[in-house]
Amino acid sequence: MKDETGELFEIEGREEGKERRPLAERMRPRCLEEVVGQEHLLGPGKVLREAVERGKLFSMLFWGPPGCGKTALAHVLAKGTGSYWVAFSAVLSGVKEIREVLRESGYQWSRNRKQTVLFVDEIHRFNKAQQDAFLPHVENGGILLMGATTENPSFEINKALLSRTEVLVLNPLSPPEMARIVRRALEDRERGLGGLGLSIDQDALEVLCKASQGDARRGLNALEVATTLLENRGPSDRTLRVEDVREALQSRALYYDKAGEEHYNLISAFIKSLRGSDPDAALYWMARMLAGGEDPLFIARRMVIFASEDVGNADPTALSVALSAKEAAHFVGLPEAALNLSQAVTYLATAPKSNASYRALSGAQRAAREHGSLPVPLSLRNAPTGLMRNLGYGRDYEYPHDDPDAVVPAEYLPDELAGTVFYRPTDRGYEKTIRDRLTRWREIRRGKAKKRRGGT
Repeated sequence: MKDETGELFEIEGREEGKERRPLAERMRPRCLEEVVGQEHLLGPGKVLREAVERGKLFSMLFWGPPGCGKTALAHVLAKGTGSYWVAFSAVLSGVKEIREVLRESGYQWSRNRKQTVLFVDEIHRFNKAQQDAFLPHVENGGILLMGATTENPSFEINKALLSRTEVLVLNPLSPPEMARIVRRALEDRERGLGGLGLSIDQDALEVLCKASQGDARRGLNALEVATTLLENRGPSDRTLRVEDVREALQSRALYYDKAGEEHYNLISAFIKSLRGSDPDAALYWMARMLAGGEDPLFIARRMVIFASEDVGNADPTALSVALSAKEAAHFVGLPEAALNLSQAVTYLATAPKSNASYRALSGAQRAAREHGSLPVPLSLRNAPTGLMRNLGYGRDYEYPHDDPDAVVPAEYLPDELAGTVFYRPTDRGYEKTIRDRLTRWREIRRGKAKKRRGGT
């Protein structure tokens, strides 16, 4: 609960034993000097360092993955400027709580001349009405809003609120940065594990830092679990080894938010790897998505689209392979369906590529927009009634199958678009055959049209 200074981390029972709080909670930074990472924001002359040194904070949104220090950083910023700190979670709080905070902020300013920093964890979970409640108070300086989110603010935060705050991107912690945090926890006798006389060998440290995936909370939680494994050993064996760390980690889920930005990042990397003809990278990104719980049918649907958009007629079989993988994934289900998807991934990645069909469609759509509803030429219209035949519907239509080459010198586009070419096949894969065929047909049409006009 908060004490009279509004600090977030004062928890009931703290005096009775710090071990009641998780290690990750106990080891939260207390000042900027204890913050590890985010040098692009906290280094000399950088934006947050300057804000604290000048005592001039501003409303900001921290956007970054779990465990990168969003909450801790907001807290030390507020503490470093002597601000009144109030924090709550968007999961548990609503407009009523927001109004109470706003009343308290007025009291703190009038009585103590303290600026109120309102920290909102998971701010992306607030709906539009709740986000709108902040707007006038952020704009007039009644509060300094600090929000934390793992989701892309461009998608989840109102544009009006975005325009009144600075979005600061926090990076996952690197393995060396994680190592600093782990060593500090092992050495700190007040808040950490320093009183237990523990050490960790280099291989175990590297495994722990890599498996933490830039998440300090995950790394410290695993470290704390690993220490319990030493209870069955003799007092002389106080070293954490690789097997201890792996036992503590067990099967850690890969970071992947199916509804957020990471969803779009990974599917983008997957498609770009397919387009770049790299089956290994494409398989890796697919494995990442499946490990994170992605719907295999979503991956299959994207491959069906890719088969037409990026492979096209360079390999017409690609669409059949993608559709078959989609049907197989639906029929079989995970985990075996991953094999069906893998077959399609490797086929699409190694197939010859052409976006000629996609470009042809784009051109035809553009012409339809620009030229509007051009009339269908009379020769191409159906004539089921006598009146329509008398009006010229279907007149002069030449049936290609009656021609020895099955090619007639007819124009099938409206007059305004006569001669326009939308589809330009490449010389890759089967599309080279199509290109040669179209070239030959165009030559036959030109020759017959010239002969019909009386040429030689």
